[in-house]
Amino acid sequence: MQPIIDWVLSVMETVGGPGIALAIFLENLFPPIPSEVVLPLAGFSAADGQYTIVEAVLWATLGSVTGALVLYGFGAAVGMDRMRVIAHRMPLVDVADVDKTDAWFTRHGRKAVFFGRLVPGIRSLISIPAGVDRMPLGQFIGMTTAGSLIWNTGLVSAGYALGSRYHLVEQYMDPISKAVYALILLAGVGVIVFLVRRSKKRGQDPDDAIDRGTL
Repeated sequence: MQPIIDWVLSVMETVGGPGIALAIFLENLFPPIPSEVVLPLAGFSAADGQYTIVEAVLWATLGSVTGALVLYGFGAAVGMDRMRVIAHRMPLVDVADVDKTDAWFTRHGRKAVFFGRLVPGIRSLISIPAGVDRMPLGQFIGMTTAGSLIWNTGLVSAGYALGSRYHLVEQYMDPISKAVYALILLAGVGVIVFLVRRSKKRGQDPDDAIDRGTL
């Protein structure tokens, strides 16, 4: 972690506020750069007089939105049609699963993007299904900005208040992040178990076997 901290600090010292935007932009694309480290460090630098806390939050939010747009563009480039093709070729997965996910995101996409920006491990990835679903760009930018602004303000303010002890923010956030990652892993395992059981059940269904031409 220390090399990352040293690199981020050097960027901030060299180019100021735009360095925060660059670091957070990269954090969206490369998870090994954690915002839980970058943002409190930006707050500490603001307390040190390199820029104001408002500037730190605004530059960080600009980096968040820009990085999210790149992932949104990736999701849009993949598109729903390609996702259906991929699902059709994947074992255990049905095209209907993709359609259900698409329908869910169409109904709840704005809330998913907003609250997703507040969850470690989900913050960046939520932009991809938004792009696949072709969520209206104005809505995506609005929800991403709102969620990112809350996240960035909280961590930058914590670093600003703690000063040279800004690293305590990462220490307190680390258990929370690990717990979230563990829940995501458990959810992933649960999905796999469900898909395997569904596949086995369908394999035992004579009507399903006839439909697939296996009898």
